[in-house]
Amino acid sequence: MRFTAFIFPLLACGAAGYFAYHLETGDHGLEARSELNGRKDVLEGELAGLKAVKERIERDVALLRPESLDPDMLDERARAILNLAHQGDLIMLKRRQPVPDTASAKKR
Repeated sequence: MRFTAFIFPLLACGAAGYFAYHLETGDHGLEARSELNGRKDVLEGELAGLKAVKERIERDVALLRPESLDPDMLDERARAILNLAHQGDLIMLKRRQPVPDTASAKKR
């Protein structure tokens, strides 16, 4: 009789422990929620960057519309796409890193 009086409280404690464990470590638990919040912050920052890029592209496209065509923007895009330049244009190239001479290094 004495053992049967403890069965319900033991089962209740076991069930409470089971649910408490999964509350902390389950797929939808507290740890998963904190990971999702961290990922949300990263994605919000990425979204803000993408919105800025979208606004810049929309501004450039608006300058190329037939009703408000900007000659400078048209010239810039045409030169970039066709890879052309006028004779008087100043062209700036990226400096390449010198390649080390491996043959002379092996002789030493």
